[in-house]
Amino acid sequence: MHRESARFRVVINIGGLAIGFVGTDPAIAQSLERRYHAYLASPLAPAACEFTVVRATARVEGDNAGVEITHHDGRWFIRRGSLSAEYDPVAARGSAHLDDRPYDIDSLLRIVHTLLLASEGGFLLHAASAVRDGHALVFAGASGAGKTTICRLAPPDAVLLTDEISYLRPTAYGYTAFGTPFTGELGIPGMPISAPVRAVYLLAHGDRTRIEPMRPAEAVRSVLRHVLFFATEPESVQAVLNAVCQFTRSTPVYRLEFRPEPDVWERI
Repeated sequence: MHRESARFRVVINIGGLAIGFVGTDPAIAQSLERRYHAYLASPLAPAACEFTVVRATARVEGDNAGVEITHHDGRWFIRRGSLSAEYDPVAARGSAHLDDRPYDIDSLLRIVHTLLLASEGGFLLHAASAVRDGHALVFAGASGAGKTTICRLAPPDAVLLTDEISYLRPTAYGYTAFGTPFTGELGIPGMPISAPVRAVYLLAHGDRTRIEPMRPAEAVRSVLRHVLFFATEPESVQAVLNAVCQFTRSTPVYRLEFRPEPDVWERI
């Protein structure tokens, strides 16, 4: 963290896209450094965008507040619980009123990354992912579908990228999955590494392990169902749709029904 006259700058790099946070509240600075320590870049590093952050005047308890995101005069306006933010993508700058709790900071990072990724051909997916044998396996599904279970069954040589929010974007190696600090039931941040995606599995519990390839149209619909995207502005929505179509054209998508037994990893 870099301070001048009690001013801080914290840079968080997720998926190769860095976001800078500047402000003067030491509690916010400490919360950023503590929660995202594995994803911190140099405080002098360039960032894709930068936010000036101040403490919210009113605290909204809990993590169940809905997200409101609107687009007006070229700027994005974001509200969720105690969080209130404004972002100008042309200037690559924004401002945010937020609490120092994880809810607000996680929300801002997730929302802004969805906007940044839309222009990069990538997206966030409600999915667990892990690296094994040099490639990433992605396990998508709604809450209760088995993301946490599949992570707990992972063999020792699998490296967890996330148990909740997968970060997917095209690179020179094709679509690549990146580790994220966003946690689900396991409460374990992913490792800050990346690997090309080998396959996506749409999860469901079953009485036996069964893997079926999905047809192209079904694959697009199924993956889209689990994409995290909060904006409704048509151009951005179309960009995400295009990204998912490109992703499913280049990545095998399967339906995976499984029993909670360790040998499921040997089947995939």
